[in-house]
Amino acid sequence: MAHYVQTELLSQGPGWSLTPLGAGQFGMDTALIRNTKHKYSHLYRDGVTDKATNTGAYFKQLRLRIRIGLLMSFIVPLAALSVYFHFQFNFTLKETAKLNLNVISESQRNTIDLFLQERVVNIFSLFHSVEFSLAPSIRNMQSYLQNLRRVSDAFIDVGFLDADGLQIGYAGPFPYLQNKNYANEEWFSDLMRQDRNHYISDIYLGFRNKPHFTIAVRQMIDGNPYVMRSTLDPDKFYMFLRTINRGKGVDSALINKAGAYQLVDPDRGKLFALSDFIPPGIKGSGVQEVNPNGHSILTAYAWLKEAPWALIVREPLNIAHAQIYRTRKIIISGSVLIIVLTAAAIWSTTSKLIGKAQAGAEKHQELQLQLLHAAKLASVGELATGVAHEINNPLAIIMASSGVIRDMMDPELKLDGSPEHIRKELDNVDAAVLRARGITRQLLDYGRKTPPQPVLCDLNQLLDEVMSGFKERELKVANIEIIRDYAPDLPKTLVDPDQIRQVFLNLINNAGAAIDGSGTISISTSSGERQIHVTVTDTGCGMTFDQIKKIFDPFFTTKQEGKGTGLGLSVSLSIIKSMGGTIDVQSMPGAGSAFTISLPINITQGVKDAGPHNPAQRP
Repeated sequence: MAHYVQTELLSQGPGWSLTPLGAGQFGMDTALIRNTKHKYSHLYRDGVTDKATNTGAYFKQLRLRIRIGLLMSFIVPLAALSVYFHFQFNFTLKETAKLNLNVISESQRNTIDLFLQERVVNIFSLFHSVEFSLAPSIRNMQSYLQNLRRVSDAFIDVGFLDADGLQIGYAGPFPYLQNKNYANEEWFSDLMRQDRNHYISDIYLGFRNKPHFTIAVRQMIDGNPYVMRSTLDPDKFYMFLRTINRGKGVDSALINKAGAYQLVDPDRGKLFALSDFIPPGIKGSGVQEVNPNGHSILTAYAWLKEAPWALIVREPLNIAHAQIYRTRKIIISGSVLIIVLTAAAIWSTTSKLIGKAQAGAEKHQELQLQLLHAAKLASVGELATGVAHEINNPLAIIMASSGVIRDMMDPELKLDGSPEHIRKELDNVDAAVLRARGITRQLLDYGRKTPPQPVLCDLNQLLDEVMSGFKERELKVANIEIIRDYAPDLPKTLVDPDQIRQVFLNLINNAGAAIDGSGTISISTSSGERQIHVTVTDTGCGMTFDQIKKIFDPFFTTKQEGKGTGLGLSVSLSIIKSMGGTIDVQSMPGAGSAFTISLPINITQGVKDAGPHNPAQRP
């Protein structure tokens, strides 16, 4: 199984540094570096990071525990009682409101049923009037309509139909309905099929193209069915519905089985529009609490017996129980005020006590940090002593080469003083100087850092700059293949170009060192919504889980003794951290390793674009 590690960054502050050169290249005493590594890593990492984290975490937990304990002792019982009475009050209030509203809806339903029954009886009575005739005249029909309007002004007209649905008599404001055939009308078909001898239709437009509803009754005369029907004005019916409303803020409406409004307040809905509440079933009554638009409303329903309609009665809780709500608010406000004052007193007291204790601990910790810093300086001094000893080697080479050049210039010694021989000695001097410079830079990188110079950079281009020239040829000679897989649309990000080159070079150097013989190094880039990812993968020896846990520690190295200082990944990690990124590691022994750098896509307006990068331009 491959090992995955998300790096934990050591707090080192911002900075940049060059890739540490291997101590083995200059014959450095690697035992000295290892001893310094153990001193510094234990003193600094464990002494500073762990203690600082543990101290802050300890007082944070202590403060939290004390506060929770006091709050639990004083506030929780009071809060529990308040919550209990609050829910009990709400439950009782809602049940009372539901019961009251259900009584209102059933009472209004019975009143509406009685109104419709009276209208049915009014129409039936026309069959038994003195003027009734199977071939009614216009005068007869007008007399029928006058009789109906005497009992209710909701009647609009009256019509008499034979068994075929032909309206053979009519009186009302729409004379063109005389001799209209209603055989295909839904209300006529239902009346002729059903057992009940009267029918109340839904509100519809019909031939007159105006909202109305029909009450029709069927009477058998000489074995043939005849129908007397009358249409009623919904506005008159609605006014009747409003007269039986009870309670402030209570409104009523009638809907059919499909939920379409039959009668409704214009402020609540439109005729024929669908209601936002459709009651269950087709009979009975009930109450439900609904929350349209976040407002609690009790909605009662009661199905009519005379028509396939449901009466919907709504009552907002905040109107029906305003006084009770005000009392409840006073109780809740008082409870909350007591809880807040108690919590504030606990919060203030614990903050003062724990603050004093934490200040003492932080002062003690500050003294420890000073001691650890002194230990770091001592370790730097110890490392500098060894480095100074190692610098003697290149100095000796420089002195020897300069002596040879002097001898070449002495005619008595008769040495070959040709430019070629002098250039050869000068090359030895240059090599020794570079070796000495590498040792001193390694020491400086460990001891201090310089501020970064961030600019907008193209990471694909920086990777090519790192790989171009000598490095790529060196890997090619070592029979190591380089595979590039760059994202073509990789966005630019704000980084220090020299620092990020150093990180890339260090990862590529490590990948090459991990490959024994031929192999492959793959370099890929990609971008997500907020991050850019650069992955360096090798087919080298890989690492164990224990090695992965330590690779970012200063002076830890997986290379052979004398081949590296163990500072490369530690410095790289510090650089990536200063840029707000992370380094992820995936490795398995014998299968190679993959290092993934994740950097935020950080583009700040007003920052100059780096353009084509030139590593030599760093001051």
